[in-house]
Amino acid sequence: MNIPADRRYTSSHEWLKRESDGTISVGITDHAQGQLGDLVFVELPAVGRAVSAGEACAVVESVKAASDVYAPIAGTIAAVNDAVPAAPEKVNEDAFAAWLFRIRPADAAAMDALLDAHGYRAVIGE
Repeated sequence: MNIPADRRYTSSHEWLKRESDGTISVGITDHAQGQLGDLVFVELPAVGRAVSAGEACAVVESVKAASDVYAPIAGTIAAVNDAVPAAPEKVNEDAFAAWLFRIRPADAAAMDALLDAHGYRAVIGE
């Protein structure tokens, strides 16, 4: 299973990647998309929305189930990936390329407290 070492992870299966502009890209892991199956619908948060760490702020829906996507850190939604709701299968094709939203963090150091690739592997039992 693909678990890039350049990211941080949550036990609820979100990944985070620091971008050069200071924002943090967020998506769901390859493990999560595999468990959900073929995605058919994605709802993203509104740009400008303030989110708290752990707050449900997006939804991914597959032929099997719907699942909330949680803000892994507190901040403000800075951007959304408009290509994903138009083609949810992009997440199934490459979960680590199909980011869902970007957060401008309230505290950039909060990301460092999350799981690294090794810690996430332990969470999923790999």
